[in-house]
Amino acid sequence: MPTPAMVRAAIPADADAVAKIWYHGWQDGHLGNVPDSLVRIRTRESFWERAADRVGDTTVAVLGDAVAGFVMVVGDEVEQVYVSSDHRGSGVAGTLLAEAERLVREGGHSRAWLAVAPGNARARRFYERCGWVDEGEFDNRVAGPDGVVSVPCRRYVKPVAFTGRI
Repeated sequence: MPTPAMVRAAIPADADAVAKIWYHGWQDGHLGNVPDSLVRIRTRESFWERAADRVGDTTVAVLGDAVAGFVMVVGDEVEQVYVSSDHRGSGVAGTLLAEAERLVREGGHSRAWLAVAPGNARARRFYERCGWVDEGEFDNRVAGPDGVVSVPCRRYVKPVAFTGRI
């Protein structure tokens, strides 16, 4: 049985590992599934800048002394969930998603949501296995250096509040 990942708040020293995972994972799940206008602004450098800027929103999963994946949560939105290709299938993604749900609940929200590119079938299957429901299409507005980019996405939701039932 594999050793479970430990989750903790990210620290600035994690930003490089987060950026590497984010950059490679984003390419896997998004190239061919999002508008070219978004691909143009998601340069390699942009992932390093955003990872450093977003340390405060980031939780990492650590196996041994390596960052195996991360999640970013803001309010009721699970903004990013990425696992290193070396650790896919190890349970890290499920651990991170459960932590994200806990953070949303702890933030006082009864329901979490996240956006998924329609063509990212692997991610969509994973979220559905974890009890998330596809609520339908929506226009995800992404800020870029030259204005807002419209990205067609699927909105997945999941209740996270304690219901009192066992």
